[in-house]
Amino acid sequence: MILVNTETIPGKKLEVLGLVRGSTIQSKNIGRDITQSLKTLVGGELKAYTDMMNQARNLATSRMIDEAAALSADAIVNVRYVSAAIMAGAAEIMAYGTAVKFCE
Repeated sequence: MILVNTETIPGKKLEVLGLVRGSTIQSKNIGRDITQSLKTLVGGELKAYTDMMNQARNLATSRMIDEAAALSADAIVNVRYVSAAIMAGAAEIMAYGTAVKFCE
């Protein structure tokens, strides 16, 4: 599956199949939260949170790809990511784009 954040794919004519999306909601682990809170005292990257968000983006992307595959899509164009706080300690990551099929 080809994923691009542009409206077109050079050299390809596209048939739009529709919007596809994937999402996940991640919550903080209390142990991770405590250790990362201590890290804020000295500064630097909060690696545990970076890893958590990378995993969440990968899962959301995978779910978006599965939805596109169910439509027999060849690619997803205009791929975008958005995150939102759902409640204290939990965030949603959503991946979305337009599923397309290559025309001859």
